Amino acid sequence: MDTPETGTLEARVWAVLAGAAVGDALGGATEGWTPEQIQARHGGPVTGIVGPYNADWRHARPIAPYHKGDGHITDDTLMTHALVHVYAARRTHLDAYAMASDLVPLLIGEQVWIPELESEALILQRVFLAEKWLVARLHYGHVDPREAGVGNIVNCGAAMYMAPVGVVNAANPRAAYAEAIDMAGAHQSSYGREAAGVFAAAVAAALTPGATVEDVLDAALDVAHDGTRAALVAVAEAARGLAPDADDATVRDALRAAIRPYDTVGDDYRKPAMDARLPSRTRAIEELPVALGFCLAAGGDLTRAVLGAVNYGRDADSIATMAGAVCAALGGPDAVPAAWVHDVEVASRLDLGPVAKALATAASEIITADLDEAEAHRRRVAALCG
Repeated sequence: MDTPETGTLEARVWAVLAGAAVGDALGGATEGWTPEQIQARHGGPVTGIVGPYNADWRHARPIAPYHKGDGHITDDTLMTHALVHVYAARRTHLDAYAMASDLVPLLIGEQVWIPELESEALILQRVFLAEKWLVARLHYGHVDPREAGVGNIVNCGAAMYMAPVGVVNAANPRAAYAEAIDMAGAHQSSYGREAAGVFAAAVAAALTPGATVEDVLDAALDVAHDGTRAALVAVAEAARGLAPDADDATVRDALRAAIRPYDTVGDDYRKPAMDARLPSRTRAIEELPVALGFCLAAGGDLTRAVLGAVNYGRDADSIATMAGAVCAALGGPDAVPAAWVHDVEVASRLDLGPVAKALATAASEIITADLDEAEAHRRRVAALCG
């Protein structure tokens, strides 16, 4: 593991990608389970990388024969890194059309190592139907990219890989929100699309020098709308109401109680309610508000926030991915446990260094161009206004 020099943009970008990857890998092993099932399986709370629930993972679930656990990243990281490649190639801000012209070809045209399949394959062969929607609608359906997300299941699919949007809009949460909302229109609608924008804004805010986890939450609330905003308010109030020494179970229960009125899936994660994941003005995905709730309850400490998400169960990998990205953006490389990064890189045959360098280089060029344009705009407005 080669960590970039501390204090550089590349180091902060590496931290975001590393925090997201370790959260994803640790959470993958507990995804879909309850806290009680997780503790029974592992003899107590998970404190690091653990093996899969199904030892015979290749045959135990023929519909989804994935080798989760053992430090393997999931589709959250695969999609995140695919988006990094698009930014690295384009070196400019992206929109829904870039999702069609650049991201979709990566999903269907290039084989990569898929740790959960233990083989090289197309990313399309690993992602779930909500992400396959991108290919069906944009590649085969030729739908207007800005509207292609309409009709898809409303979940965290678009939000889970939007951290790079926050990076290229570092310290500018509103710009990150606007860019992610445009891009996510190709993938999701309703509160799934909204969550993508808010997560990107949270990462951008966390990359602001001197930012705290409270600043991140304020930035998220500044851009959030409808049920997503209401859910963030509820979860934040619950997290702030916890005692500093609250145990893990108390934190989990408080956050779950706070998100329950806005979550369409219901308490039995494996048996979603009849109206689960349908468009709504009053509902929210569970993952983003809960992730920020864990960040807030942990005071921005990545290890506590990620392990809180891992032991929460349900969509643990996506919750931990988002919590890890935000806390790492706040704390930099030192915030991410080096042992976790090493083990995840080895297990997943992943080298975060080149990915971080590619995104940092693109982000530097994009931010520089933004600043030049801002100065040119200032001069034009000055001339206009006299």
